[in-house]
Amino acid sequence: MSRAKKSDANFLMQGSLLAIASIISRIIGLVYRLPLTAIIGKEGNNYYGTAFEIYNLILLISSYSIPLAVSKLVATRMAQGQAKNAWKFLKGSLIFASISGGTFALIVWFEADFFTAKLLATPLASIALKVLAPVIFLVAIAGVLRGFFQGLNSMMPTALSQIAEQIVNAIVSVIAAYLLYQYGARVGAVLGDSKEYAAAWGAAGGTLGTALGACTSLAFLIFVLVLYRRRFRKKMRRDRTTSMDSYGSIMWLLFSTIVPVLLSTTLYNISSIIDQSIFKNFALFQGYKQHSVDVWWGVYSGQYRVIINVPISIASSMASSSVPALITSYKSGDMSDVRSKIHAATRFIMVIAFPCTIGIFVLAGPIQRLLFSDADPTSAYMLMVGAISVLFYSLSTLSNGLLQGIDRLKIPVKNAAIALVLQAGFLLGAMQFFRLNIYAVILANAFYAFLMCLLNGRAVVKYSGTHQDVKSTFIIPLLGSVIMGIAVYLVYIVIDRGLGSNALGTLVSIIAGIIVYFFVMLSLGGITRAELGRIPHGDRLIALAERMHLLR
Repeated sequence: MSRAKKSDANFLMQGSLLAIASIISRIIGLVYRLPLTAIIGKEGNNYYGTAFEIYNLILLISSYSIPLAVSKLVATRMAQGQAKNAWKFLKGSLIFASISGGTFALIVWFEADFFTAKLLATPLASIALKVLAPVIFLVAIAGVLRGFFQGLNSMMPTALSQIAEQIVNAIVSVIAAYLLYQYGARVGAVLGDSKEYAAAWGAAGGTLGTALGACTSLAFLIFVLVLYRRRFRKKMRRDRTTSMDSYGSIMWLLFSTIVPVLLSTTLYNISSIIDQSIFKNFALFQGYKQHSVDVWWGVYSGQYRVIINVPISIASSMASSSVPALITSYKSGDMSDVRSKIHAATRFIMVIAFPCTIGIFVLAGPIQRLLFSDADPTSAYMLMVGAISVLFYSLSTLSNGLLQGIDRLKIPVKNAAIALVLQAGFLLGAMQFFRLNIYAVILANAFYAFLMCLLNGRAVVKYSGTHQDVKSTFIIPLLGSVIMGIAVYLVYIVIDRGLGSNALGTLVSIIAGIIVYFFVMLSLGGITRAELGRIPHGDRLIALAERMHLLR
């Protein structure tokens, strides 16, 4: 195997590990949202979702860019054989994260009422938001440790910490939501609105699980770092670097790297805050009742986005693993390897994003009934309309990471700013002229991601010279996904109508869809032997395909 192929295999393997962990975490998140939604209701989901909108935005500003920046800088130092400077970057980054995370945690704590009441017209969400405030500090520190290991091209600590975090989150969220819902009902009985206070306090119980999950994740990462420190010291002893980075230069490098990444990720994700602000205020202005608006947003934030974020998280994982791998090749001037990695990562994501998009579209209603016991047609239509977002967000999320990996940090910032302005105009127009209510938000999100695909894709081609194989990357996965979608629909209809079981029909049709897609893609040559070998346990899949005489 050539050096480029080995390099591709390694970074795809690391990306696959992170993607698998992310999927497991998201599935756990889906499972615990079932009882959580049953406890706090759609009104509670509205408070829960509102608190997380603010929390996620603050994390974007204070913490989300830290792992990427740290991994990029550590990977650069390690590519140059500077283990001592890489370790010094870890220490400097911890100082930086403590300051930024601690500052923003205090801001959220003291200004929670302003954020929820004044900006998003949901005052009682401040209870849940205050619970989330300390988590901002914890996530910032954990982000540094994750970035350090990712810079060493090891995704396992990040993967395992994510799973541990989500398990604790799931258990604590459900228990705390139940207990605090009861407490909120008693408080509301005294204040005259037991239902709203119960929902608000129940949502706070859900966010308490997030806090304790973050504590668990950080403790695990610290434990891994302590174990790894002895091994890393051997690398530092072999390091003959004489020019050591000062803490001042480290802070400046972190700042100069974080700012463009920060602006990009903030603009890329702030659209949800803008959507909520425009939608809620404009919908009330148009005469929709507050309860209807809250329920729509509760379904959107607590059900719709939870579902579509599962496949999108795969792209996020691949983007995270791409940055240090691309930086290493790019800094060494090996553009052939850079193009090979970009091609492989894009193919990997499209092979997954297309069937997820079609599957969510076909099973929109059954999934909502299975996960959230929600038979409301509106909830199903929301998922059907927004299914295309999975494809666009997957590709645009990956392209953000690819551009950052080839040192084009400012381009995603410019593209996100352009897309954000156009998206806001699209949303206002859809609500004003077509009165699409919550569907306007879903379509605006898809429009934003589509624009990012176009703008980022053009930049990736321009600065890397990569030309994607259209047939193997887009046409074959699309064709395989359509065939899969037809099979999924037929299997579901037979079981649902024959046995009257939505749960059984949904689960069996999903399994059938995976099998059909795998067979179709192998038959069409959409997945090669080499590509199967680059994913965890790929050798078993190769052996199965050989027995079926499906590998070319």
